[in-house]
Amino acid sequence: MTVSSADGGVGRSTLVAALGGLVALAVPEPVIAIDMVPAPWGGLGARVGRQNASTVWDVVRDLSAVTKRSDIERWVQLGPTGLLALVGETEGLERRPPRDDEAAAVAERVRNLFPLTVGDLPSALTTGVWRTLAAATAPVLVARATADSLRHTLRLLTHMAAAGYARVARDCVLVVMATAPSVPRQVRAVVRQADGVAGAVHTVPYDPYLARPEPVDPRRLRRRTRSALVLVADAVLQRCAAERPALRPTTEERV
Repeated sequence: MTVSSADGGVGRSTLVAALGGLVALAVPEPVIAIDMVPAPWGGLGARVGRQNASTVWDVVRDLSAVTKRSDIERWVQLGPTGLLALVGETEGLERRPPRDDEAAAVAERVRNLFPLTVGDLPSALTTGVWRTLAAATAPVLVARATADSLRHTLRLLTHMAAAGYARVARDCVLVVMATAPSVPRQVRAVVRQADGVAGAVHTVPYDPYLARPEPVDPRRLRRRTRSALVLVADAVLQRCAAERPALRPTTEERV
C-alpha cells in the first residue's frame, strides 16, 4: 500500500500512522510503514513516536547488507499498537533524506521481507510518484474534506489517466479527512462526484485526537473514526487479497 495526495498538509502521515496502527492490531504478521519523502521531514516520526535516532537513511546507507527482517528491525520506530516505521531523516551529521530512487529501492527491499508495507509518499506532483502509485497493490490518495482539495485530487486522477496511469484512478482508495465536526453540503456533493471516479471513497470523520501532534493510537479514537478506518482497511486489504490471500480472513475476523 502506498499513500499520497494531490496537496500537502492533508493528513497523509496521520492516516498512515492510524491505518497502519489499526492493521498492526489486526494481523499476526508485522506491518511496517516507510517514510519515502525526499526532503527533511518528521511527519511520520511525530505520528508514530520515536524510541531511537534511526531513520530511513540508515537503511539507504547499508541497503546492500540488508538480507533479512532483523536487518531492518534494528532501525525501526515502534508505534503504540506495534506498527513498525522507518521514519524520515531531518538531516543530521553526514545524513540526508533519501532520493526518489533510493527510497524506491528501500521500499522494494522491505516489501520482499515484510508481508504488508505502507509507503508514505510525497505529494503526487511528479511522474516518479505516479509510477510508485501505479506499481502499488493498493494505491491510496488522501484529501482534506474541502471542495478545493477534492477537486485537486480529481484533476490529479484525470491527468494521471491521460498520462497512462488510469489504473490508479480505477483501483485507488480515496480517503477524505474531515477537519471540522460537520462537512459542508458542497463538499458532500464533490465526494459523490469522486465516488464515480476513484475505486472507493471513504470519509474519516473529524476527531480531535487526530489533530494533536502526538503518536496515534487507534484505540483512543472515537468509535465513528475507528469504524471509518476499518472500512478503509477493508478496502485496502481487498486489493491486497489477490497477492496475499491469507491476510484478509484473519484481518476481517480480528477487526
